[in-house]
Amino acid sequence: MPRLLTNPYLLLALTVLFWSGNMVLGRGIRADIPPLTLAFWRWAIALALTLPLALPHLKSQWPLLKKGWRAILVLGVLGVGCYNTFAYIALQYTGATNAVLLNSFVPIATIGISWAFLGKHLHRVEGFGVAISLVGAVAIIARGDLAVLAGLHLNLGDIWMLGAVLVWALYTVGLAWRPAGVHPMLMLASLTAVGLASIAPAYAWELTGERAMNVHWGSLLSLAYVGIFPGFLGYVFYNRAVAEVGANQASLFIHLMPVFGTVLSALLLGEIPQGYHYAGIALIFAGIWLTTRKP
Repeated sequence: MPRLLTNPYLLLALTVLFWSGNMVLGRGIRADIPPLTLAFWRWAIALALTLPLALPHLKSQWPLLKKGWRAILVLGVLGVGCYNTFAYIALQYTGATNAVLLNSFVPIATIGISWAFLGKHLHRVEGFGVAISLVGAVAIIARGDLAVLAGLHLNLGDIWMLGAVLVWALYTVGLAWRPAGVHPMLMLASLTAVGLASIAPAYAWELTGERAMNVHWGSLLSLAYVGIFPGFLGYVFYNRAVAEVGANQASLFIHLMPVFGTVLSALLLGEIPQGYHYAGIALIFAGIWLTTRKP
């Protein structure tokens, strides 16, 4: 890995950039690719990219994998099998605004689970930073108008998204129990294989239904994107960063999703940022700085 990409905060920022594109894409192609099909092929592509880098380590580190099989099973089902599958199902029924807003509660859920199961807590300044960044994320999503938030309501998709938030928070905290000493590529391949196996029955069930993937260049390129960037690179970067900075700080970077959504919209769609965009971005970065700065 290039030296620049050893900075855990840069890795987290890149991860959230990839995931922001994944959320927008998941909503945009919902008519062409059913959710379970998208989840299955996303991870099939990611596994194909990971295996050549993982297999050289399998023989020597098999005892470590065998010893930690319970953690690998749980983490694979949660982080690979459930999170994105739940999110893709959610995007069939709810808009990207609702999905990103609900996803912004990942840091809160992660902090709560860390406190309940690991006895970890944020210092006062860190907690203040989390609150500020959450306010910034909500300001962007609500377009600076409280009436927008009042007009949002939970639907079936939002419930699926809340489920995705919960399983991702559990996955992030659960990374503390992954087997020590296992090469990152072998770990990712193991988690991906478990997650893919857990998705396969649901994917087979979806194939028996009336919906099928609409195959064209757009759908194929979409699969390539979700497999390479949010699937493969996103999880490599996220797992490495969590190992260095911990679950609470890593999860806070989820608040960057509305920021990247604003930037991508300006670059790709020509949408001019408004004052509330700049205010929200400033609050998010201020919150991240407060939470990640050295005492």
